[in-house]
Amino acid sequence: MKRIINTSNAPAAIGPYSQAVEINGTLYISGQIPIHPRVGKIEATDISTQTEQVFANINAILTEAGYTFADVVKSTVFLSDIADFAGMNDVYKKYYQAECPARSAFAVKALPLGALVEIETIAAK
Repeated sequence: MKRIINTSNAPAAIGPYSQAVEINGTLYISGQIPIHPRVGKIEATDISTQTEQVFANINAILTEAGYTFADVVKSTVFLSDIADFAGMNDVYKKYYQAECPARSAFAVKALPLGALVEIETIAAK
């Protein structure tokens, strides 16, 4: 049975989508950009701080759904500039040190609200 996940500790959806959907023991988290949930906008201007906010948002959704970073099996990273890969990766590796999830990373033309990074996450139990 499908379960919609929603928490006020992560940014509200800015379109017609859910923060996350769980079905059959798998959690699909929509791409998270570095919106600070209490402020409702992007405050950080550098890749490291934006990536930290993205992971705070992912953590809030994982927690609400009863998952942890250890349950993450796949991440997809979107960068507005591939030159920011190293800065993003420095933050990323703080969250995944052992049994890392599969990952793809892409440079894209632009991200919503001028974000530098967006991360989509899949977790499973």
